[in-house]
Amino acid sequence: MLQNTGKLAGCTLFITGASRGIGKAIALKAARDGANIIIAAKTAEPHPKLPGTIYTAAQEVEAAGGKALACVVDIRDEQQIGDAVQKAVEKFGGIDILVNNASAISLTGTLETPMKRVDLMLGINLRGTYLTSKLVIPHLLKSRSPHILNLSPPLNLNPVWFKNHTAYTMAKYGMSMCVLGMAEEFRGQIAVNALWPRTAIQTAAMDMLGGDGVGKQCRTADIMADAAYAILSRQKDYTGHFVVDEDILKEQGIQDFDQYAVQPGHPLLPDFFLDEEPESLVQQMEHHGATPAFKPPQSSSAAPPSSGPIESTFNVIRAVINEDVVKSTKGIYQFDLSGEHEGVWFLDLKSGSGTAGQGQPPVKADVIMTMDSNDFSKMFAGQLKPTMAFMSGKLRIKGDMTLAIKLEKLMGKMSKAKL
Repeated sequence: MLQNTGKLAGCTLFITGASRGIGKAIALKAARDGANIIIAAKTAEPHPKLPGTIYTAAQEVEAAGGKALACVVDIRDEQQIGDAVQKAVEKFGGIDILVNNASAISLTGTLETPMKRVDLMLGINLRGTYLTSKLVIPHLLKSRSPHILNLSPPLNLNPVWFKNHTAYTMAKYGMSMCVLGMAEEFRGQIAVNALWPRTAIQTAAMDMLGGDGVGKQCRTADIMADAAYAILSRQKDYTGHFVVDEDILKEQGIQDFDQYAVQPGHPLLPDFFLDEEPESLVQQMEHHGATPAFKPPQSSSAAPPSSGPIESTFNVIRAVINEDVVKSTKGIYQFDLSGEHEGVWFLDLKSGSGTAGQGQPPVKADVIMTMDSNDFSKMFAGQLKPTMAFMSGKLRIKGDMTLAIKLEKLMGKMSKAKL
């Protein structure tokens, strides 16, 4: 771990989304120097699925040696941000550092993303970052060591990072464009930088996207906290950089990165947006058990269709489906399979005791899932979660996304059946 040096002692940090995850980790790192932390987040009451509130985070900050101010803030609300900024200035005398960490994510295609979700991502990621920066900058200009740090990726315009989740990429890149513009606008006055992880980070959001098994493929938020500390400890002439956590920590002399792993020694899931060479990223992701969305499609002139293993999979499916499964699912699935055993199959979990077989479903499918036939077999054997398959590009979903999640219950039964 990167050792604290005391450089942030007495500094005041305004951190959005700091009630949990990376935001809280950065807050605790700074608190160990004796910094003042404004916890600006929405969660005031315990959430049934997410850990922590602004008040529990504030308690942890003070236990770590810092001073805390918990503020209920929805960064889409200009009045709430303004009130929190004013309270911070009144309590601590100013603001030295802004960390724009709050973010929303939906890894869905254009036709599958409701406009309400698009507005949420743009409102938090882009507008919220811009608005919070705008309201805090007048106070940063009075600081001796002012910083803005956005948790956002390098502006990689490779189309592979747009085609599967255009809305999310636009919103996240909006945060990065704030770095690009404001770093030049305030050069010599405020350091403005971005920070992004080399690998997936274990957070509540990642757990929801990838399921319980994704944690062992992640690093902890401590690596982002250490990287943020390294950036924020620098002078204001260090600006306009799109920093990757691992790179800056290597500059600081860190060599052992296994200390940040949730499960040391386990292969790590690479994060989005960092392909310097798409071909090499393909190899790296496949080495870790993922198939990226930009992998070239298999030739249609490959081996002739064969339904042997797929038929075996459906035999197990037929053995485990029943009226209870139908009642809890209420969906009709169509599977468009490519690769060695290409073909169309269906699973009707909407009527009777359920049916499954080859060909189009008897009525229009609620969800169409497109993937390689070998990955299909792994998915129903419990070796690949639909959410992880979708996030890594192995699975394309058209229709009701919630049905893909419901399918995981059936897969649990199938794995017990020793597919």
